[in-house]
Amino acid sequence: MRLYDIVVLVTPDLSDEEAARVTADYRKLLTEGGAEIARDEAWGRRRLAFPILRKREAFYHHFQVRAMPALVSEVERRLRLSDQILRHLAVRADEELKPSAKMAERLRIKAIKRPPRPPAAPAPSPETSEGSTERSEA
Repeated sequence: MRLYDIVVLVTPDLSDEEAARVTADYRKLLTEGGAEIARDEAWGRRRLAFPILRKREAFYHHFQVRAMPALVSEVERRLRLSDQILRHLAVRADEELKPSAKMAERLRIKAIKRPPRPPAAPAPSPETSEGSTERSEA
């Protein structure tokens, strides 16, 4: 199973309850297909960056699921066919996590090899530094 982020934009012509019902249908489709839902967040009605099908707002919903690729492709196919969905995007998230995990491991090993830093010397107080300049001028 792989980790996917799926963002769905539901048409604003629907009410809040109808939009929640549409996303519930896709949630049901994912769970019945054997996916484990890690996150299920309704982001609410938001303004779009540019008009899509003459609509300026949409209901945003984000799913983060662990699923087989065949199930995600089936969900994407159904999202494409639905008239209630303006746009959708499914991204494989575990591919994005691999490079960052490797980089974190490299940094951890590098920090272990680095010798410890010596303690910092105390900074001179501003009163002593001002007093020393006045004496040298006199």
